Amino acid sequence: MTSDVYAGSADTAEGKVFTVTGQDWDSITQGLDDVEERIVVNMGPQHPSTHGVLRLILELEGETVTEARCGVGYLHTGIEKNMEYRSWVQGVTFCTRMDYLAPFFNEMTYVLGVERLLGIEDGEDGVPEKAQVMRVLLMELNRISSHLVAIATGGMEIGALTVMTIGFRERELVLDLFELITGLRMNHAFIRPGGVAQDLPPGALDEIRSFVKLMKKRLPEYADLCNANPIFKGRLEGVGHLDLAGCMALGLTGPILRSTGYPWDLRKTQPYSGYETYDFDVQTWDTSDSYGRFRVRLAEMWESLRIVEQAADRLAKLEGAPVMVGDKKIAWPSQLAIGSDGMGNSLDHIRHIMGESMEALIHHFKLVTEGFRVPAGQAYVPIESPRGELGAHVVSDGGTRPFRAHFRDPSFTNLQATSVMSEGGMVADVIVAIASIDPVMGGVDR
Repeated sequence: MTSDVYAGSADTAEGKVFTVTGQDWDSITQGLDDVEERIVVNMGPQHPSTHGVLRLILELEGETVTEARCGVGYLHTGIEKNMEYRSWVQGVTFCTRMDYLAPFFNEMTYVLGVERLLGIEDGEDGVPEKAQVMRVLLMELNRISSHLVAIATGGMEIGALTVMTIGFRERELVLDLFELITGLRMNHAFIRPGGVAQDLPPGALDEIRSFVKLMKKRLPEYADLCNANPIFKGRLEGVGHLDLAGCMALGLTGPILRSTGYPWDLRKTQPYSGYETYDFDVQTWDTSDSYGRFRVRLAEMWESLRIVEQAADRLAKLEGAPVMVGDKKIAWPSQLAIGSDGMGNSLDHIRHIMGESMEALIHHFKLVTEGFRVPAGQAYVPIESPRGELGAHVVSDGGTRPFRAHFRDPSFTNLQATSVMSEGGMVADVIVAIASIDPVMGGVDR
């Protein structure tokens, strides 16, 4: 926002007060002849996610921020356009790289849109139960790892380096689980239309339970370091304030919205993937500031641990169950072998099917090279990512690749709050406000 009504400005005990409306940047100097000094600076980068890809422009009057603007578009990955030239399955390998701290959520919203167009969301012929439970498990583990980065980097920016080191320590444990289950620590392309790429490896559930047990011991350390720490609270309380009306006006979601006390969480309000069958609570706070957003993220990690425990118990009862839809027009023959005949991920079993059946080999070749066709139409399925509402608008013209795919990324929407949170505050508080937004520029620029 820029200030264009200066005739009504007045000096008060708090400083000069302006009437603020949105106009062009070039008009900022109009009517400012009485202002002796005006400084415009490019600030930062401070946040690890903004190095070189977020331009922060501040107008200062002394140490007070009178105007804050953020410029985006420097990453320009072109993911959405590239997806138009790849098959529906290959699209997963592109979108997983957008918000690189929450890859499973990128995959999930895209895949749910494709499955809605295919008509395989629910019912006996839909996505198998085990695949749905595995998706929930991976997303909640991913929510924990993402919040750990948000808290760790936020602590680093205000000098709480211990919070940073232990945050990345725990995140490494989550990435170890991802590597065990998917073979990769990030950019997994594991959630596929119709299910998931493969079953859980032997011993995965034991590792997951060990992680949950350890995290229940580690999470209280964050509370001990931060919750009642007078220095920590002094830097966060009242900083980056944005109330419910402001969040609704700007379309902000996630911890920013829930820090105002409004319990909006798509896992509860618009359930998907069976979230309505899990026992967990929506975490809120009532301060509408950076401290509230920190507390919401910390509390949400506890809730994610609850969901992970429930998912692990369900998976233990689904040993040998399929993880891919049974439709041979969608699933690869090798994927249909997974979980069948009690042989799990046996490579020998998969090679047997591919080697003994010429039809299966040809069908596999056609599915991989050309892909399956998706009925013409469009779908938008939002999910609750660590940063808020993440949705994919998927359009099909009846072919083997997306006609259009566009993502509603919460980091892009939430960055609108930069000016509202920063203007009128001190320069040092801008860092805290942006950290509380928790932006990931890969999702902003796509």
